[in-house]
Amino acid sequence: MPSANRDPGFYQRLSALALPIILQNLISTSLGFADTFMVGLLSSDALSAVAAANALLFLLQTAIFGLTSGLSVLVSQYWGRQDLRAISRCLGVVLYAGGSVVGLCVLLLLLFPHGAMALVTNDSLLIQIGVGYLRITAGGYLCSLLSAVYVSLERSTGNPKLGTIILSISVALNTALNYCLIFGKLGFPAWGITGAAAATLIARVSEVCMVLFFICKQRRFPLYPAELFRPGLFTLRLFLRYSLLILFNEFMWALGQSVFTSILGHASASADFLAAFAVISSIDKLAMVACYGLADAAAILLGHWLGQGAEKENIYRLGCRLLRIAALLGALLGAVLGILLPVLLRPVLFPLFHLSAYAASAASWMCLFYLLQLPCRSFNNAAITGVFRSGGDIHGAIAVDLIPLWLVAIPLTALFVFVIQAPLPVICLGIYCENVCKMPLGILRLRSRKWLRTLPANLTKQGDSAI
Repeated sequence: MPSANRDPGFYQRLSALALPIILQNLISTSLGFADTFMVGLLSSDALSAVAAANALLFLLQTAIFGLTSGLSVLVSQYWGRQDLRAISRCLGVVLYAGGSVVGLCVLLLLLFPHGAMALVTNDSLLIQIGVGYLRITAGGYLCSLLSAVYVSLERSTGNPKLGTIILSISVALNTALNYCLIFGKLGFPAWGITGAAAATLIARVSEVCMVLFFICKQRRFPLYPAELFRPGLFTLRLFLRYSLLILFNEFMWALGQSVFTSILGHASASADFLAAFAVISSIDKLAMVACYGLADAAAILLGHWLGQGAEKENIYRLGCRLLRIAALLGALLGAVLGILLPVLLRPVLFPLFHLSAYAASAASWMCLFYLLQLPCRSFNNAAITGVFRSGGDIHGAIAVDLIPLWLVAIPLTALFVFVIQAPLPVICLGIYCENVCKMPLGILRLRSRKWLRTLPANLTKQGDSAI
């Protein structure tokens, strides 16, 4: 096995994996930005209501991301060993667990939408507007689960292009339907944010149809029905050990982000805060697509190397190199945003969302603090999701990800908003100090080398007993 640190093909493999994933993330995020932009053209209240509803739906998105991240950890190492039956077992367990978790969450949102919205905001108008959007959009997340799981499976086995194809078609359909159903174009009714929700639901159903088509047509690796539908107790325990911990990590992180939204939604001038936060969240999604793509590619590469039995010291050097690249990428993105803030964002973009003067000021301060912490955010994302998890160090990833969020950033933000009633810059400091606190913890965990672990071998033999 060649050294990971000196392998001349390293950057080519990294680019071959990262670029399609970045394109896929960019397509997906552009849709979210288009949704926010089109809804923002209706009114500031519509934008705030959708932001509040999306804070709840973000928990579902994160649950799906946690499940697919856990699948990626397992599949990337077993693909490195070419253990195809083990991959089918892992896929089966994820579908069972994901269907249960996501199905329960969707059911709760459908049955109790008013109570769910009240958790995020106490503005009765925003609750009334957001309930219809929440009910329609939530129903599409079971479809999202199925498509995301299969796309993650293909990505982890070295085929990230499939996700790009599926998402490109889905996003084109969603954007076209948004235009027609939100504003009543081309003979369609003008449904406002209900139209945005309907467009999203239709696009999710189309993704499942495409996934079923590709499953029937793909010849890269077989899916074994016996292992898929009866993955076995050993596989279940392995999933509980890795994937559900990742799911817990992602759920608690997403819950923390929703707590930020809830804090702002219960502050004075909550509608202005929520509108500004929605705009910056959209900018964040666009800015982070390259960082997410790099982290995903790093996870796949490291998983393959671990599965093939590469020397752990070489993999440690590879992890260090990937994190240096991530920090530099974050610094570059921060510099670009620093140029765009006074030139494009504040004078051109913010007025398009009908932001009030106070909301525009809040968005400007949030954007400034956001771009300053981007190098740390990019480093932390690559460390947690790309390096530690692919090495099987789920507990370390949880500690680095959640301790600064729940013990530092959230208490400080609540203190600044509710107790001190601090000015805008201080509130932004509370929101965005999370990643600055994470980075030193990530560096310490990286240097400890405790994240370098491999999955059990012979999963097929050990998983023969049915669940």
